[in-house]
Amino acid sequence: MTGETPVSYSVFIIMRIQLSDHFTYKRLLRFVLSPVLMMVFMSIYTVVDGFFISNFVGKSAFSAVNLIYPFIAILAAIGFMLGTGGTAIVSRLLGEGDKETANKYFSLFIIVTAVSGVIICAVGEIMVPYIAKWIGAEDETYDYCVLYGRILLGTIPFFMLQNVFQAFFTTAEKPMLGFLVTGIAGGMNIVLDGILVGAVRFGVAGAAIATCASQVVGAVLPTIYFSLKNNSLLRLCKPKFKLRVLLNACTNGSSEFINQISSSVVAIVFNAQLLELAGENGVSAYGVLMYVNFIYFAIFIGYAIGVAPIIGFNYGAGNKAELKNIFRKSMIIMAVAGVMMTGLAIGLAYPVSKIYVGYDDELFEMTKNAFYICSFMFMFAGFSMFASSMFTAFGNGLISALVSFLRTIVFQISAVMVLPVFLGLTGVWLSTLIADILAMITSMIFVFVKRKKYGYA
Repeated sequence: MTGETPVSYSVFIIMRIQLSDHFTYKRLLRFVLSPVLMMVFMSIYTVVDGFFISNFVGKSAFSAVNLIYPFIAILAAIGFMLGTGGTAIVSRLLGEGDKETANKYFSLFIIVTAVSGVIICAVGEIMVPYIAKWIGAEDETYDYCVLYGRILLGTIPFFMLQNVFQAFFTTAEKPMLGFLVTGIAGGMNIVLDGILVGAVRFGVAGAAIATCASQVVGAVLPTIYFSLKNNSLLRLCKPKFKLRVLLNACTNGSSEFINQISSSVVAIVFNAQLLELAGENGVSAYGVLMYVNFIYFAIFIGYAIGVAPIIGFNYGAGNKAELKNIFRKSMIIMAVAGVMMTGLAIGLAYPVSKIYVGYDDELFEMTKNAFYICSFMFMFAGFSMFASSMFTAFGNGLISALVSFLRTIVFQISAVMVLPVFLGLTGVWLSTLIADILAMITSMIFVFVKRKKYGYA
């Protein structure tokens, strides 16, 4: 228990929900709504970036951005690792009633993220040209890759901090505030995209500057909030440096670290296969899929971010009855959401493809057909994402990382290397579906085996 009086958010007409509450479906969905909306909104303004680049700069620039962005994501993965791994530790401490230590470790994670971001920025700026060559960019595409990559790397410390704060807003019982910050940052990105890319025609540089501005805002506002006196569970203070705790956070969050890196590696492998099979059009079609997948996967990721502190808190408090309640409801929510999202993806295949690449008939047909095939993966993807997040919340970083590693590096890369040999371009699109089915089966095996140890079933 926090001992604080619930406060009313008049803007959203919602009472604050505490981690110690009993969660009905309504209360659970209300609690995770903010992180879900927060992740979806972040994805939407990423999608808007792609729309403006594709329609106002051209498919060469669009391909370049999709080629270089996975490299940026790999460098930023440490932010996801410390955010998810750190919230597992902090939420357990809050569940045990040790708020002082929780705040000291929270402050430690923020400082380490910022310092790491500065180092990664310096290294990344040097590596961008070499990476652009390595991934196969040539001529105009190469120039776009280097330009976009170097501008984005300039604010990567802010990008990493933004990701860490997103996770901690939920742990602090302030998910709506996290959504507000994301909304402000995302709104700025969209407006600046319209001005710098659509109106002023600054091209790829304009899109990168818009993204950088939003990342700075998304990191600075939470820093100010948590530095000042507030009524949340967390506040920045003098950190308590313990290497063991930092390593524990890295271990706990290793699944998200591996997931970010492996997803980026998978994207690089996909792009290489598509360049071979379909050239620039293949990379552009995959880029549209990835932009839209950002939104769909954001729902699962947002739910995982939102529910993890509840799991961690009740695990720390020894409340197995509530753990069982959360687990049962989460599995049903993943199943229902998966079916709904698959139906929606199929229905949106034509209009979304038209919006992004309607200017090129061949590219439009390729993108639309890819959408129809890939839509079915959403029926299965949520289960492995939830399982990975749940084991992170329990402090079992090994299983969490293994689920993420198998889904991406093993299943997706194996499928995309093997299936095109027999099915050509269709094999590339089918590989995502096959990988998510295998990942769901694997994660459910882990869930079954560990049910007695953690008491969630």
